[in-house]
Amino acid sequence: MNDSQKWLALFLVAGLGWLLYLLAPILMPFAVAAILAYLGDPLVDRLETWRYKQFRLNRTMAVMLVFFGIIIGATAILLFIIPTIEYQIGEFIDKLPSYLHWLNKSVIPTLQKYFGKGIRPLKTEQLLELVRNYWQGGSAVTENFLQSVSHSGAIVLGWLMNAVLIPVITFYLLRDWDELVAKVHDLFPRRMANTVGKLAAEADTVLGAFLRGQFYVMLALGLIYSIGLRLIGLDLALPIGMMAGLISFIPYMGAIVGIGMACIAAILQFQDAMHLLSVFIVFAVGHSLESMLLTPWLVGNKIGLHPVAVIFAVLAGGQLFGFLGVLLALPVASVIMVLLRHIHERYTFSGFYSDGSYP
Repeated sequence: MNDSQKWLALFLVAGLGWLLYLLAPILMPFAVAAILAYLGDPLVDRLETWRYKQFRLNRTMAVMLVFFGIIIGATAILLFIIPTIEYQIGEFIDKLPSYLHWLNKSVIPTLQKYFGKGIRPLKTEQLLELVRNYWQGGSAVTENFLQSVSHSGAIVLGWLMNAVLIPVITFYLLRDWDELVAKVHDLFPRRMANTVGKLAAEADTVLGAFLRGQFYVMLALGLIYSIGLRLIGLDLALPIGMMAGLISFIPYMGAIVGIGMACIAAILQFQDAMHLLSVFIVFAVGHSLESMLLTPWLVGNKIGLHPVAVIFAVLAGGQLFGFLGVLLALPVASVIMVLLRHIHERYTFSGFYSDGSYP
């Protein structure tokens, strides 16, 4: 590749980045649909190979099965998990006055005894009023959300459009996914086809670890933590467990956040230190299952991103492109990591690195 071609490629990449920045507000449904299609494509490919005597599924039928599976899963989340989380948080808030009274009566005096009078009692009424402004009867999140979006017709229209567009785009992407990948591969110059194929396979391995394997690990951990915390009687079992599972893509972060929140909730609810041992046991079992079973089975030996790179990618994506940037941060970071690894490999095998004979 000569200098003019390199500058042309750089110009095209910069122009594409600027175009994505301008179109970010309308690209969110396409990004969500692309991620769903990427997650569902391996299952569609497997269903295409399934046969029963002379009957076999074609691509469209396999896509319809996976597509309806995604819809059923999303409906289950909306109809069960979200109302359950709201109910558990509402129950916790109903008991919050007694929790705060116990803190002021038992915990604050003990802290003042050892750490001085600088620790003041909690202002119970102000805290309760602040919390109840957002949660009334366990349904304030939904009510506040509906009230906020109802003030703007554009917001309502945007949500309705996304609700319609995402399933439609996901269906067509799933149906034509293999053809789209093949056509994109055919666009590259033939002298670069082998290198591009190698990089694409490596990028798919990394993306699969985060968008397929790690996604399933997150859901499994959320369920394990939620069930475990519920078995020990914690009122906030589902929201704490699911939150800990969903942020477990950053190593140890899910367990740390989950243990911290569960310990605070357990102390307030049970008002003793013995239940903290149960919390630690739940998260120890979950972490052991993750390291010994879930990650080897669902993720395998795929290469992931460093935790610092994950945090930076999410924050940078959100700063540059908003929610769309957060959504695409890890896929883009994974591809960039593969390219950087390829550049590093070529650099270490170059004459400039090895013996100084670079011209």
